[in-house]
Amino acid sequence: MAEVRQMRLVVQVDDYDAAVAFFRDALGLTEEAAFSGGGDERVMILEAGRATLEIANTAHHRFIDEVEVGHPVAPRFRIAFEVDDTTSDTAALVDAGAVPVAPPTQTPWRSLNARLDAPGDLHITLFQELDPQPPHSTTKATPH
Repeated sequence: MAEVRQMRLVVQVDDYDAAVAFFRDALGLTEEAAFSGGGDERVMILEAGRATLEIANTAHHRFIDEVEVGHPVAPRFRIAFEVDDTTSDTAALVDAGAVPVAPPTQTPWRSLNARLDAPGDLHITLFQELDPQPPHSTTKATPH
């Protein structure tokens, strides 16, 4: 099989303009491309830095909810964004229309994580690494 070069998460939203305003303008994802067709269809591709796929079993999914929120809350899919300042970015995203689920909380793996419900019915985590980690370290688990 060929090497995977990119991962894209495709999200269907009812309010396209609100989602673009939130993810591009408030969160600061860079617009890579935008297209519209002959009808009212529109799509925008936003660059979000390095993409990873985090696969978690049900027990781990519940554990992360407990640590970050205090009770089960996340749907099956959750998007996590690494930011430089979880506290100020959380406040900015709430001002931009996100609904706070849990405030910035320090995790046992030394990151500061906040939970939000974002436009497009997306449940997101903002996380800030508190300790520098060596690149590609396999010795310190940092689930988000």
